Amino acid sequence: MHTDPIADMLTRIRNANKAGFEKCDVQYSNMKLALAKVLKEEGFIKEFKVFDEESVTTKSLRVYLKYLPDGRRVINEIKRQSKPGCRNFKGVRKLPKVLDGLGVGIVSTHKGVMSDRECRKLRLGGELLCTIW
Repeated sequence: MHTDPIADMLTRIRNANKAGFEKCDVQYSNMKLALAKVLKEEGFIKEFKVFDEESVTTKSLRVYLKYLPDGRRVINEIKRQSKPGCRNFKGVRKLPKVLDGLGVGIVSTHKGVMSDRECRKLRLGGELLCTIW
């Protein structure tokens, strides 16, 4: 049983990235799918696919990691900010600039999961899920 499935997804991505793997699999949920979409839009992962095989009882989400041409990692740090025991809500003015704009904060708003840049553009606040750079 996982008490924090988003932290589990981020940890799997972090570990696969440090080990130099091409891909990693996580259990599917709509929140994880939205998180993967933002990671792809921001250029931190190559691709993601949803697998729904008849032989497997649950869906899974396969995340394809991205590396630079010289082999260096694109994801240097990925960190969970809001946890089930301590939610971290921020207004639009209080959203942090991750590494002075070089990194990205991923925020869950009432209009969906989006990057901190989009939140500032739309003037929305929400739950700061994680930061990545």
